Amino acid sequence: MANSAPGFNRFPNHRIRLKPARARIRVKYKGEIIADSIEALALEEPMGADTSTVAPVVYYIPRKDVKTERLLRTPKKTHCPFKGDATYYALRDGGEDVVWSYESPYDEMAAIKGRLAFYPDKVEVVTDAAR
Repeated sequence: MANSAPGFNRFPNHRIRLKPARARIRVKYKGEIIADSIEALALEEPMGADTSTVAPVVYYIPRKDVKTERLLRTPKKTHCPFKGDATYYALRDGGEDVVWSYESPYDEMAAIKGRLAFYPDKVEVVTDAAR
């Protein structure tokens, strides 16, 4: 792969599960719907060295399903050895660094490219019954 994630070579037992959410995902902030999608991807990933403990599911939502006019890019950036470099967004009139995105993820995570994920402790994430 041209842009392979170094994390998988360093930690070969680390598994990331990425699949269609098979549910309607809505993101609300102070009652306002910020995102509404039936095309979200659900990502499950182990926490730290304990591969049996999985972090809460993170939903990656297509930009077309997000009110992007409500987002302001912030200077914050982080790096994940499995996904790549993340950029962050604040909500206009709302919380700081509420949303993140991988604009150029590693090849193994290409499916999340440009999608948006929301911190569930900063917004309300509502999942409707499976479709």
